[in-house]
Amino acid sequence: MVRPLLVILFTAALLSLSSLCRGALAADPEVINGIAAVVKSNDTTDVITYSEVRDVSAPKEKLLREQFRGEELLTKIKEARAAALKDLIDRQLIIQAFKKEGFQIPDHFLENFNGDRNTFIKTLQAQNYSLGEFKKMEGERMIVQAMRHKNVEINTIISPNRIQDYYRKHASEFTSKEQIKLRMIMIPVGTSDPAGQKAMAEEILGKLVNGAEFERMAQIYSEDSTRDLGGDWGWVDRGTLAAPLEKVAFNLRPGKVSNIIQLAGNYYILKVEDKRGGVTRPFAEVRDEIEKKLVAEEAQAKQERWLTSLRQKAYIKMY
Repeated sequence: MVRPLLVILFTAALLSLSSLCRGALAADPEVINGIAAVVKSNDTTDVITYSEVRDVSAPKEKLLREQFRGEELLTKIKEARAAALKDLIDRQLIIQAFKKEGFQIPDHFLENFNGDRNTFIKTLQAQNYSLGEFKKMEGERMIVQAMRHKNVEINTIISPNRIQDYYRKHASEFTSKEQIKLRMIMIPVGTSDPAGQKAMAEEILGKLVNGAEFERMAQIYSEDSTRDLGGDWGWVDRGTLAAPLEKVAFNLRPGKVSNIIQLAGNYYILKVEDKRGGVTRPFAEVRDEIEKKLVAEEAQAKQERWLTSLRQKAYIKMY
């Protein structure tokens, strides 16, 4: 007998039918096929093959081959296949748990041809699927989706204090990137006349205080790579400058010039022309966003506990 709960869940599952396209198998001359894992629970034993693992990991492997080479590529592919095998094992455990519960999928859920059976069959054939293969694949997808929903119901209530605590501890998540529009003059200390270089830096600062244009002073005196640009560094993010320079620069008000900063054998004078970002969104604006995030985290944790319990009760052998 089909239980009402599963009928409802399978109806929802039909609204998000998975793609029929299969990823191309990754080339693996060492092992054409064989047993990758055996999964046994509730008196049901299932075998997962290497070809199934490669089929799942193929899309990821395609991307990896575009990004990596040599030993690093082999390591990444190995990790991708290990993750694919873990997902397939969890999938089989969920299907076995479904069978233990005595649930069934009504045939009409697996024969939804959108009103045109012949066209649907031709589409399957073009994708190298038989009707039987499609029904098995779609049935397993529905089972996994329904069982996850059944065992990980999202009914968690997050306390207001927890939401506020998250906001306080993760304020950076809700703060726009802080930037300054910076100009810089750099005078190297040198070895022949360090006192003279310091006197030059002090003279430049004096001229700036008395109204000299920073851009012109940089073009004349600076030894920085931006000299020809009048010392213009453009918009600078936090983490770009050396820490002592950053501390001074990001504390300057727009239009202000710093004192002389000595760092690593050089003298620096900074000017901040403008600032933007660094604004934290108010709590009231992000409260719902935080709550949804925490609910999702709780659901993920609950799902992992459920899967862990299935793994602990099963016999799993990986080859």
